[in-house]
Amino acid sequence: MEHKYFIFNKPFGTLCQFSGEESDSLLGDFYNYPKDVYSVGRLDKDSEGLLLLTNDNRLKDKVLNPSKKKAKKYLVQVDGAITPEAVNQLQNGSLQIKHKGKTHQVAPAKCKIVPQPNIEERDPPIRVRQNIPTSWIELELTEGKNRQVRKMTAAVGYPTLRLLRISLGEILLEGLKIGEVKELSREVAYKALR
Repeated sequence: MEHKYFIFNKPFGTLCQFSGEESDSLLGDFYNYPKDVYSVGRLDKDSEGLLLLTNDNRLKDKVLNPSKKKAKKYLVQVDGAITPEAVNQLQNGSLQIKHKGKTHQVAPAKCKIVPQPNIEERDPPIRVRQNIPTSWIELELTEGKNRQVRKMTAAVGYPTLRLLRISLGEILLEGLKIGEVKELSREVAYKALR
């Protein structure tokens, strides 16, 4: 079997699957992927950005196996002017979130406040409230519980408004427009996820 590797800039509102309701936005709406290719991990419907798809189970394990601690980096727009104290809480491993009905101690992460990034507008745009500022952070995790970034920013008092994954290992979203797909060679995929 020939292994194939793709990266996709997932738009807001698209599901990380190939089948669903007629009204759903699905992966196959953007590219004619080979039949046995699936997404490696997920981004929820409200999240955007880098999604890796492949039929190579060895590579999937490199990404998804928690013991491998593959770094995933996100740009996150939060509600309010985030404080250095909140950033410290996001990165120092002291946060607890709910996951599958249980309390989960979040692993230490990397987090910093960043200027508004030069990225495409979301469709539809986020809601804007005149009196409340927003801020952007870059957050890098080595774990990936369901809706973890959203739960973390909410736990420190700054709900997520927009969430965009920009890297997975050394695979970068850079230069890929919303809805675009790019095929990678096996060498590039493995080197970026070593």
